[in-house]
Amino acid sequence: MSPALLRRLEQEIRRRRAASVLRVGIDGVDGAGKTTLADALAEALRAVGVPVIRASVDGFHHPRAVRYRRGRESPEGFFRDSYDYGALRRVLLDPLGPDGSRRYRTALFDHRADRPVEAAEQRAEPESVLIVDGIFLHRPELRDCWDFSIFLDVRFEISVPRGAQRGEGSPDPLAPENRRYVEGQRLYLRECDPAAHATMVVGYNDPAVPSILENRHAGSAAPVR
Repeated sequence: MSPALLRRLEQEIRRRRAASVLRVGIDGVDGAGKTTLADALAEALRAVGVPVIRASVDGFHHPRAVRYRRGRESPEGFFRDSYDYGALRRVLLDPLGPDGSRRYRTALFDHRADRPVEAAEQRAEPESVLIVDGIFLHRPELRDCWDFSIFLDVRFEISVPRGAQRGEGSPDPLAPENRRYVEGQRLYLRECDPAAHATMVVGYNDPAVPSILENRHAGSAAPVR
């Protein structure tokens, strides 16, 4: 984890804060480092007194019958059927938008147990920051929800072994058990071009030495210092 990147992101987010909630999305392929970065950023913001709401797209999966309706091994099914974006918007992103009620829920479904969860409704404090991590966050259904978004640019030959370290399949991107996920994410990259829509693109092959490849409000930049 790069302290310099955390400071840069903290600064970028704090200068954008307003009376309403600032919605931040951290996108990237599986194993890119999204959750670790999101948790560290949330901790850094809380340390300077910023109220933070943490959530993940993984709290908004479709039921297994929907996720696998194109077949258990289908890359297209992984890309198109994994998540309930309508529910994500309805109970989290839209309520925390500029005209929202600020009443929100951070999850609706446990995909491992394949059943709904009873996450309590909460009310956001003014000037809070919502940080959501997950794959596919720059799909057309979600692009207009982010006040600030990050895409972590990581090669599959690096991201897949990272994911395998968590006990998630083979470290080989070409292994049959990885085809659904790798090819599904390639579909996302081709169809949605997240790097073209993110506020900031971060080269994250080595989290200790990241580089900002694109910052749409400040121009391209070199390694983070």
